[in-house]
Amino acid sequence: MIDRYALPEMKGLWTPERKYASWVEVEVLASEAQVRLGVVPAEALPAIRDGEVPTPARVEEFERVRDHEILAFLAAYTETIADGHGRWVHHGMTSYDLVDTALGHTLAASCDLVLAEAVRLRAVLVARSKEHWDTVCVARTHGIHAEPTTFGQKLALHAFAVDRSITRLRAARTAVAVGTISGAVGTYSSIDPAVEAYVCDRLGLGVEPVPSQVVARDRHAELMAALALLGAVVEQIGLELRLLQRTEVREVEEPRTSEYQGSSAMPHKRNPTTSERINGLARLLRAYANAAYENVALWHERDLAHSPVERVVFPDAFTIAHYQAGKAADVIGNLTVHSGRMLANLEATHGLIYSSEVLLDLVNAGEDRDKAYRVVQAAALESTETGEHLADTLADRGITTTAAQFQPERFLGRRDVLRDRMEKLLDVEV
Repeated sequence: MIDRYALPEMKGLWTPERKYASWVEVEVLASEAQVRLGVVPAEALPAIRDGEVPTPARVEEFERVRDHEILAFLAAYTETIADGHGRWVHHGMTSYDLVDTALGHTLAASCDLVLAEAVRLRAVLVARSKEHWDTVCVARTHGIHAEPTTFGQKLALHAFAVDRSITRLRAARTAVAVGTISGAVGTYSSIDPAVEAYVCDRLGLGVEPVPSQVVARDRHAELMAALALLGAVVEQIGLELRLLQRTEVREVEEPRTSEYQGSSAMPHKRNPTTSERINGLARLLRAYANAAYENVALWHERDLAHSPVERVVFPDAFTIAHYQAGKAADVIGNLTVHSGRMLANLEATHGLIYSSEVLLDLVNAGEDRDKAYRVVQAAALESTETGEHLADTLADRGITTTAAQFQPERFLGRRDVLRDRMEKLLDVEV
């Protein structure tokens, strides 16, 4: 886990202490089910419930000898269970009945935290989109000025991308929120399926329908892919903000404290470091997703190759996705928008961004489209070289234009259709 990017609530789900507490919870629930079935004596249950969650240090002591974390955990846990009742713990179970069932519960809780930040990000994007729906700016394709748009529409595009990510992540949560308590190779040879049903129901988990010894890892790959896609969507937001913060553009500025210092050498620097951080973290999420794909194919009923990978990628991916989505919401929520600079940039090319309207008006007036295109293109090239306004260059070529052809509003007359679609995001389930 990367402490720099781990927020407290997510970090708390992935500590060794939390893991062993979740393992104890599974063992206690399994014992309760076994008592109901008459397999474990009822008098053992209070002692099992009173057993202490072992410390990581104590588990490590046993593991140095046994070289098996689950057996080390069981030894450390059962030594605190009175009157020899510890012998009933883990009755009929195998290691990954414990590990994967507890893991499903932790993954579901982690998904909930990421979803909460993603929902917040969507809400912030919608709110700022409404605020700037009429803030006119230039759209760019291939990095080049294209036609007028609004900053609100830019933000709405990102809001819908986040919304799709939320849908994917909710589906992935359902996929991983499962457990299995089915014995050594998933045949329930030594344990009644009722134990599995009881434990998973109490933990809010589904059941792996046909288990091997583990929960199928395609579920976890789906989850990691959903996190990576959310990361890529947030990355796109960060990239847009970085591009708009360049000195020669300067249309927005990410929030900074009064004590901010951008460079150890250059006091004037105001760097888009938060947006850059958002972008960099997305690269890690994609790498973790690839590792999860590698974990899908296990030998026969299982092998252990996935285990060391998951010890790294699960806590890291969740802490990063949680941090990244939350940080993006903070940046968008407190973003400074320089609308005056947007208008200045809109006119920086001296009317070139209105060339499509001039072209269409010529075609509508009866001109051949290709001929009209070449005429307007040649005038645009000349204006680029001379700095003369496109309207004046066209006039020199005998083409009469009107002021209305060079107004942003001519491009934005139907934007209420888009706003209606965007505002519906406020009505979706949160």
